[in-house]
Amino acid sequence: MNNFLRTRRVRWITGVTLVMVMLLGLYSFNDDKRNFEVIKNLDIFYTLFREVNSYYVDETNPEELITEGINNMLESLDPYTTYIPESDMEDFRFMTTGEYAGIGSLISKKGEYVVIAEPYEGFPAAKAGLKTGDKILEIDGKSMVGKNTPDVSEMLKGPAKTTLKIKVERPGEKKPINIELERQKIQINPVPYYGMVNDETGIIQLNNFTQDCAREVEKAFLDLRDKQGAKSVVLDLRANPGGLLDEAVKIVNLFVPSGSEVVSTRGKVKQWDKTYNAMREPIDTVMPLAVLISRGSASASEIVSGALQDLDRAVVLGQRSFGKGLVQTTRNLSYNAKLKVTTAKYYIPSGRCIQALDYTHRDEDGAVGLVADSLISEYKTKNGRSVFDGGGISPDIKVESHKYANVTFALVVQQMIFDYATEFVLRNKSIDAPEAFAISDDEYNRFIEFVKAKEDFKYESLSQEKFKELVKTAKREGYYEKAEEDFTAMEALLKLDVEKDMRQFEDEIRELMVLEITKRYYYQKGAIKAGLQNDAELEEAKKLLKDMNQYKGLLDGTVASHAGDRRATAKKS
Repeated sequence: MNNFLRTRRVRWITGVTLVMVMLLGLYSFNDDKRNFEVIKNLDIFYTLFREVNSYYVDETNPEELITEGINNMLESLDPYTTYIPESDMEDFRFMTTGEYAGIGSLISKKGEYVVIAEPYEGFPAAKAGLKTGDKILEIDGKSMVGKNTPDVSEMLKGPAKTTLKIKVERPGEKKPINIELERQKIQINPVPYYGMVNDETGIIQLNNFTQDCAREVEKAFLDLRDKQGAKSVVLDLRANPGGLLDEAVKIVNLFVPSGSEVVSTRGKVKQWDKTYNAMREPIDTVMPLAVLISRGSASASEIVSGALQDLDRAVVLGQRSFGKGLVQTTRNLSYNAKLKVTTAKYYIPSGRCIQALDYTHRDEDGAVGLVADSLISEYKTKNGRSVFDGGGISPDIKVESHKYANVTFALVVQQMIFDYATEFVLRNKSIDAPEAFAISDDEYNRFIEFVKAKEDFKYESLSQEKFKELVKTAKREGYYEKAEEDFTAMEALLKLDVEKDMRQFEDEIRELMVLEITKRYYYQKGAIKAGLQNDAELEEAKKLLKDMNQYKGLLDGTVASHAGDRRATAKKS
């Protein structure tokens, strides 16, 4: 009887929803043929769902079926159009505001346990004494062994000013430790670090474009300029995935005159098209400014870097950015759910759109391709420099990104460096300041032995990967049997030697060890300070900002810029 009533209720709700959606469709579209197609396919979907729900051999979960259908439908459009059920609203708010209520710590999965990966300085986890590497055994008496990270995260979050008890297993301690702490509102500062990198140049790191991040950038800039004596500033947007459009506009407005166009959005609903201009007086329009970007810089990061480049206000350094020129709008749905839907593309002051992937034209297998070079257009900056659309922001000064060796990647992914840092902390009560800390030769030798003792540490070199592909091809084409001895000899030659590889790529491994260990003593700020000591992109920016002839030449077009590299690519195609 309960199943029957539940089925009838689902049918009724779905039917009502169908009628509402049909009415909306009739209201929204003028073309009769399109109206008919919308109504026909909604009716097919409703009747199909009704039949599956009623007659499928096993019991079905209507909510799961509909959610799966919604997600697959939206996935066929682009990765940014997503359904947000009521249960995910807290995560959505965190993405836009940087705020949640909890203990203030990153957690990660390690075997059967979820461990404390990084307690945030000044928040409950750190204040209560939780340490990186602590294994979470229980929360409020409930076992967390075998639980996934989202399950544990859900238990750690909760209303501010509520208490919880955590039992952890700490390396070096014989017995589990019980810790009681009070949740509080956690507001992650989008500017995790700013400071001077030499006598005249300051740096501001911006991690994401959450609410009020422009205010944090402004505070950092004014402090660097007015109190620390900065004569030039580097704005670091590397790996910044973006966020709120309004905040991006406000940040550009800090450095360009009031009234300057920053970005415009254009989509199918023309009345939603909008141009965003600088609305307030800037704080500085003359200080030399460099912007760092990477392949992970996207969306709002590209608005800021692209607008400052188009307006010839800053020199951009690094690698070409991600190329996300799509704008999402959040629409309210019933039952407190939301739809984040792509409604427009954004265009920066030169008129170019920087979207790299063309989701409207897919291959037969559904793959999405880059915008063809033949479709790339040339635009001009305020000073007449050539820039191009069709694929992110191209830097004025290109700095190749560092590609880590396979052994280094494996040491990170398999948490060898993480585990060694935990052991290091047990042996060392303190370390040098972040700017001065280094891994000694003895310490690095100890780390090599630590890794060699781990029987479960496995990885493949790039040469081995290529060799396996060669073997497959040779077998397919019939050459392997004729040269089997040679292949066997080559396989032996390529056999991994962990110590040899760790010696060969020692410099990059040492750098990652420094970052992980420094974080244990000085939190995130300390790791950032340590990382800036050997930063290729930052070094290029510092060198540029010392050479005003090159800086001004790049902005007025008398010095060649890498931002025009796409001209050659387009001509070749």
